[in-house]
Amino acid sequence: MSSLSDSLVNFLKDFLTGGVAAAISKTAVAPIERVKLLLQVQHASKQITVEKQYKGIIDCVIRIPKEQGFLSFWRGNLVNVIRYFPTQALNFAFKDKYKQIFLGGVDKHKQFWRYFGGNLASGGAAGATSLCVVYPLDFARTRLAADVGKNLAEREFKGLGHCIAKIFQADGFRGLYQGFSVSVQGIIIYRAAYFGIYDTAKGMLPDPKNTHIIISWLIAQSVTAVSGFVSYPFDTVRRRMMMQSGRKGADIMYSGTMDCWRKIMRQEGGGAFFKGAWSNVLRGMGGAFVLVLYDEIKKYT
Repeated sequence: MSSLSDSLVNFLKDFLTGGVAAAISKTAVAPIERVKLLLQVQHASKQITVEKQYKGIIDCVIRIPKEQGFLSFWRGNLVNVIRYFPTQALNFAFKDKYKQIFLGGVDKHKQFWRYFGGNLASGGAAGATSLCVVYPLDFARTRLAADVGKNLAEREFKGLGHCIAKIFQADGFRGLYQGFSVSVQGIIIYRAAYFGIYDTAKGMLPDPKNTHIIISWLIAQSVTAVSGFVSYPFDTVRRRMMMQSGRKGADIMYSGTMDCWRKIMRQEGGGAFFKGAWSNVLRGMGGAFVLVLYDEIKKYT
């Protein structure tokens, strides 16, 4: 009974520590996140006509405050914090649970590849598990951030509740889970690298618990950049699919996920899968900060 209550306390500590660290870093990089999203989905947006499309990161950064107001850089951020708290908290909490399953009894020095594979599996499984729970919030955050109306009258959605209600009324649960399958593929690849490589690298250090914060940050930064780049095309496709919910007839651009992959490649070229990727590297500094902050907070809890 005592061990059960101890594990519950540890689970809740992981849940809160991971969530708080994630919420702080996400708010800090919210403007970069919105630029990335707009560059990814503008070709699938009904609000952004061809002549109004952003030419790149700098053009987007300059035009957003002019056209939508400075505070619009944080549009969708409140939902992102609400969404990100359970996402990251569940990722971190379940990661350790899955590590017990996949890495129980594994000697990291004598069974390196089994240790590495176990870390990949635990990271991927944690990401997929949390995605199932919070996907409608992720969907709503994307649609709110992609909404470029200057005032409420010009916007497609008035807020989180209105977005979910409007899409649910039009398409049901299917609309709120548009792009879910490709999201699962992308999140497994991203989380597997994110947690798997990070934990493996930290585990191979002589004294992981007392690693200098700069070393931890450099490892986390490298892991975040590589993970984000590898999984970025999946992220672009899933967000394009999200933009279709609520549309009917001729307004539907893609008949499915595979059709989306094909049309982006054929009509826009391979580079379109990586639009906003550079801003994603900058945003990734926040992700790296989360990993380091989580480890630092755990030292004192």
